Formats: sequence, C-alpha cells, structure tokens
Amino acid sequence: MEKKRLPKFRRQEWFRFKRLGEKWRKPRGRDSKLRLRVSGKGHLVSIGYRVPKTVRDLHPSGFTEVLVKNLSDLEKIDAARQAIRIAANVGRKKREQILKRAEELKIKVLNLGVRKDEAGHEEKTGS
Repeated sequence: MEKKRLPKFRRQEWFRFKRLGEKWRKPRGRDSKLRLRVSGKGHLVSIGYRVPKTVRDLHPSGFTEVLVKNLSDLEKIDAARQAIRIAANVGRKKREQILKRAEELKIKVLNLGVRKDEAGHEEKTGS
C-alpha cells in the first residue's frame, strides 16, 4: 500500500505577505473563508488526510528509517524492511566502517554522504 499524496497545507494568505511564511497556522478569524472551508481558498488540515498506519513513518523508498551511531547498531537491522541513516555526529573513520559493513549485510543507506574525486580522495557531499 502506498502513501496518498497530500495537498500542501499553507498558512492563510501566505502569498500576500512574505512575513507570514508558508508554515501552517490554524485560521481562527470570524470571517475566515479558509476556516469555513470555502472552495478555492486552500486546504484545511483535518484527520481525514491521515495516511494508513501501515505506511505511516515510511521513507519514500518503502523502508523504515533507523538511526545508526555505531557498528553494533547494524546487527539489529532487518535489511528487508529497514534502511539506515548514519547519525550526523559520526566521524569519517567510523562512517567508512559502517558503510563497509552495511554493504556486506546488503543494508540500504539513506545518507551515503561520501564521494570520491578523481584522485581517490573522499569528500563529503551536502546531503
């Protein structure tokens, strides 16, 4: 089962005033057309838009994300259902060890973050 596509829930009149931003705020005004659910005024957040429990919190690839901080965390991963995201505070040396072990265990890594240039040196990408 796939996640359904949700509309972009934007703040009322986000397009009129730059200072408002697009971040959702519930409309509370007495005459608010968005609060009254007038057609063409945008989508109001409601429980009906919630996705099924089976696909909630899934990565778009279909895997469940698991944060990995060291090599021992890798042993608990189910490669068929879970993918790993290496924590941001893991250093280069340990990251390389985790990537190597994940490749052996055939575990999908969501943030590879290491790329080799022409000379064979590694450089970190901004992912």
